[in-house]
Amino acid sequence: MVRAMTDPTPTSPARRPASDPSTIDPESRWFGERAVAPEEKTRLVHGVFSNVAARYDLMNDLMSGGVHRLWKRRFVAMVRPRPGERVLDVAGGTGDIAFGLMDVSGGEARIAVCDLTEGMVRVGRDRAIDGGRIHGLDLIVGNAEDLPIANRSVDVYAIAFGLRNVTRIDRALAEAHRVLRPGGRFFCLEFSHVVLPALARAYDAYSHAVIPRLGQWVARDRESYQYLVESIRRFPDQPTLARRMAEAGFARPRWTNLTAGIAAVHQGWRI
Repeated sequence: MVRAMTDPTPTSPARRPASDPSTIDPESRWFGERAVAPEEKTRLVHGVFSNVAARYDLMNDLMSGGVHRLWKRRFVAMVRPRPGERVLDVAGGTGDIAFGLMDVSGGEARIAVCDLTEGMVRVGRDRAIDGGRIHGLDLIVGNAEDLPIANRSVDVYAIAFGLRNVTRIDRALAEAHRVLRPGGRFFCLEFSHVVLPALARAYDAYSHAVIPRLGQWVARDRESYQYLVESIRRFPDQPTLARRMAEAGFARPRWTNLTAGIAAVHQGWRI
């Protein structure tokens, strides 16, 4: 049931941004507010999503009051793959985005979901089977920093609520650029930085006080949800992420704020 989307052709090394090396991937040394080695961060993130896979969708509904579904619906409408296009949904885990993309394309786009955590992929696979959505869907266990996908082989790269959990964000952006065909489109939906001060203060208080407690009550895992809250604070703001996209080679990087910047959709093109 888990299939590959790529041919056996070896992939070339990911393009590295032209930034000062000391500024590349600053998030790689932090697991939330805890200083770690980059290799340890990848292992810890894998552990978080292995632990929360079974209740991930329920927790998303509870944490956001269902608003995450509206954000994802907007994201899918912005991506809107064309018939015949090949779409790579990275960190797509439980399948929400992939299923939405299948629907808006009328089942005419080929969708591959790639996720670091096998447990998340299994949840997505089971949902796909239950919903009769297996046709046209590929499921891959893989790392966004080293995608098992051939060069210039996809038309659309989409990642929703996954980029902030990648150990080396700049490397993941370079990989996204590598696998896209010329003219290909990059889309990222992620928690971002609130642009209204009063809302920012209320959101900060809510996320720190409520979300870890929900994780404890519902998922029996406070620590994983404490990390998720802290990872949002560590994620680059909208202009910084746009700059890093440009350094990875993307043309015309831009963003659209959702709910005053609680989340944002970033877009770019491979020329």
